[in-house]
Amino acid sequence: MFEYQNAFSRNIGWLTNEEQLSLKQKRVATAGAGGVGSEHIVTLSRLGVGKFNISDFDEYEVHNFNRQAGAFMSTVGRPKVEVMENVAKDINPEAEIKSFPEGIFEHNVDEFLEDVDVYVDSLDYFALQARKLVYKKCYEKQIPIVVAAPIGMGVALLCFTPDSMDYESYFRFEDCKTENEQLVKFLIGLTPSLIQRSYLVDPSTSDFIAQKAPSLPMGVKLCGGAAASYVLKLLLGRGEVLTAPRGLHFDAYKNKLVKTWRPWGNRNPIQRLMFSIAKKIVLKTK
Repeated sequence: MFEYQNAFSRNIGWLTNEEQLSLKQKRVATAGAGGVGSEHIVTLSRLGVGKFNISDFDEYEVHNFNRQAGAFMSTVGRPKVEVMENVAKDINPEAEIKSFPEGIFEHNVDEFLEDVDVYVDSLDYFALQARKLVYKKCYEKQIPIVVAAPIGMGVALLCFTPDSMDYESYFRFEDCKTENEQLVKFLIGLTPSLIQRSYLVDPSTSDFIAQKAPSLPMGVKLCGGAAASYVLKLLLGRGEVLTAPRGLHFDAYKNKLVKTWRPWGNRNPIQRLMFSIAKKIVLKTK
């Protein structure tokens, strides 16, 4: 028989009983239920977060098997939101979940963010228009944003709060002429340290034009832990939270943890130089 306090009793010690019960009343939104999204949903469900808004218009496929928590032979062809809602309910039958199986658009973004305490960005890297829409609405509604990106065998973590630098001041998407340039700005904004660049053994697998990039299960797992830790701190109001223009990049392969700081975001002189170099490499421009 399920009983909330018993199910999450092993969290107590790191959390107080009162804190654990408060998580039961918190609502977290995740746009994207695939790679990092499925990992976020599982981790936050096991943390005891009691309410979720999740969205994804995609179905599981065999090529998802290397990294997505809901990808199994038994779920191939099934909608990701349906699978992950079932997984969350299997962990916590009392969980309250609102699903948005068509994805997030202008007509439903307000409903998606209704009563949300924290938004965890789980969108596909190339879903730039949806990302900008949700970020803009979070900024207007003063909802904190946590973004944890799987970069090789590591995780790059950023957080935007109502009192931090906002997403546009940091990424500077509107300074770009094309969407591909915006994607480059997103890349260097996520990973200002670029500590992962030395061990990508086949750069041809990262193709911005075709909108595909390699991803490993280790990076996705690290994202789940890093993002959930920040969600916990934001929901409970304790613990230091590094916010933009500061960030974290941990790489298990390189044995490195870098705290990044980019005043003026992507308008920082270092970032301008990185943008010039990265654009030539990933977009193969002259």
